[in-house]
Parts: sequence; C-alpha cells; structure tokens
Amino acid sequence: MRDMKRIKIDRKKCIGCLTCTTACKVAHGGDTRGRITINSEGRYAPIYCRHCSKPECVYTCMTGAMRRDDETGLVLYDKSRCASCFMCIMACPYGVLKMDSATDKEVMKCDMCRSTEENYPQCVARCPMAALTLEEVEED
Repeated sequence: MRDMKRIKIDRKKCIGCLTCTTACKVAHGGDTRGRITINSEGRYAPIYCRHCSKPECVYTCMTGAMRRDDETGLVLYDKSRCASCFMCIMACPYGVLKMDSATDKEVMKCDMCRSTEENYPQCVARCPMAALTLEEVEED
C-alpha cells in the first residue's frame, strides 16, 4: 500500500463557475483537460481523470503512449508514442479522455499540471468554492 495525491471532487460545493476549466486552459496553453457537466439531478458535476489504479486506457493502449507511473501512480500520456487510434478514449469508463481538436491526433488528458511551471493542479488551486481538493489516497 502507498499514499498518492489525487483530485477529489465535492459536487455539493460546485457552483458551475468554470474557474477550474479556465485555470486548466490557461495552465496548458489553451487546452483544457477537465470539464463540468450537469448530472441527471441537475447538479454541476466536474469531471477529471481519476488516474485509476487499474486504468483501462493503459491496458488498451497498444503503443505504450498511456502508462502508469510506478512512483506516483499517475496515468501519463506520451504523445510521441501515440498512434492516434483513440482506443484509450473508448476504454475510459468515466468518459474523461478526449481527442485534441487542434491536432485531431492527440489525446487530452490530465497530468496533474506536471507539465506546467506550477507543478500543482491549477483547477484545485483556483477553485473558489474548494469543491476540488488534492488529497492523499491509499492504494494497494
């Protein structure tokens, strides 16, 4: 067992202001990796990569472009290895992954802002309602 940091969502606190998606977009040069939908009860529902312990996106990726980092447990994407088959998008049970509409060849995926100068999830840092938090989770 090991502890890892993950984005936790308290949907009851979310007011649908889109500050999280704007922060993501700014941090990634115009690309956003998360989004907010409205669930069947009419409540706002932020959707972000869960960095699953058993990631279907990794299991279906034939080139190794999707991989799980052994040290952090994060599911990472290497666009240089991507074959643009989008099996990872189809395999994600949460519907989080999406095609990059700017290239039509790459996958948009949360990297917990590891590729940014801040190296901290900007959606969490900027959420005015504290609906998004970064918390330790135990994993086996």
